[in-house]
Amino acid sequence: MELPTELKALYRHWPEHTAQQAKQPNLCDVFEDEKLFKEISAFIHTRMSIWEKKYVGMPPPYSDDPILSTYRFCNILRELDRQTIEYHTLLNPLRSDFQLWLLNMFYCRLVARPETVRAVGLLSFDRANNEALYERLSKYPRPRYGTPYVFPISTILRSATPTREEFVVRHLPGVIGGIAEEISSWRKLSVVEGVRRVIPLFGFNQTFLWTEVLIDVAYQFPEHIDLYKPFPVGPGSSPTFKRIDLHTEPSELAAQLGLLGFETKLTYERVPLTLSAENWEGVGCEFRKYTNLESGKGRRRLFKT
Repeated sequence: MELPTELKALYRHWPEHTAQQAKQPNLCDVFEDEKLFKEISAFIHTRMSIWEKKYVGMPPPYSDDPILSTYRFCNILRELDRQTIEYHTLLNPLRSDFQLWLLNMFYCRLVARPETVRAVGLLSFDRANNEALYERLSKYPRPRYGTPYVFPISTILRSATPTREEFVVRHLPGVIGGIAEEISSWRKLSVVEGVRRVIPLFGFNQTFLWTEVLIDVAYQFPEHIDLYKPFPVGPGSSPTFKRIDLHTEPSELAAQLGLLGFETKLTYERVPLTLSAENWEGVGCEFRKYTNLESGKGRRRLFKT
C-alpha cells in the first residue's frame, strides 16, 4: 500500500526510511532462530494488514488470528498512532521555529493527553502567556494527564517546581532553548547518544520522555537524529531482544535489526519503507505482549472498534 498523502505530508523523515539498503547484515547473523524470525515476521505483517484494513474503512474482523483480532496492540510504526498524528498535526505550523516546536512537543508528550493540550493551549516563551496556561492547566478537570510512567513525578518532587503544572510552565521554557541549540548542532546522531547529551542540560533524569521526544525530532528533523542507529531498548522489549540474541547489547541489536531492510508493506513514492531500529524496539514490546497472551498471561486490553 502506498503511504496515504496526508501521512506523507505530516512527517519529513520518510525518504530516510527507504534508503537503508547499504550495509545489510546476513539474517542468520542477527536471528539465530529462524523459527522466531518467521513468527515475528508474521506478527508484523498481520499487524500492518490490520492497520491498512482499518484505515480504508473495512469492517471487522480484521484478522483470523484470535489474539490480534481480540486484544489491543500498538501499531508497528509509531508514526501511525493516533496520538502521534494528533501532536504532529497540531505542531506542524511551528516547524520553522525549532525551539518553540521542541518546547511544545516535550509539553505534549509530558501531558500525554491530547484533549488536555487542546483545551489549555500551547506554551510560548512569553511569561504572561505561560502563567495564564498554568491557571487553565491547574483548574482543568481530572484526568488531565495520560500514562503516568511517561513522566515519573518522583523525579521533580524535591525541586523548585514539584508539580507537573509548575514544571511545564516554570522549568521547561527556561531550559529548552539551550537544548534546542544543542540538538541543532547534531548530524545524524543516535537516540542513545542524544539522550546522553540532553539529560545533563535538562537537569532531571527523564530518559524515557526524552527518548520519546527525540523520536519526534527524527520524524521532522531527520538531519539531526538517525533512527537506524543504536536505539534504547526498554524493559517491555528486552525479553524479545534476548530471544533474538542473548549476547548482543540491545541498543546495538536494534541497529542491526534496522539494517536488515525489513519491509513494512507500505511504500513511499513506490519505494518500500523499512523498519528502523526504533520500529524494531516497538515490535519487540508488542510481540512480547502477543506471546504472553498466547500463553495465557499478560494484561488483556480488549480491542474496541
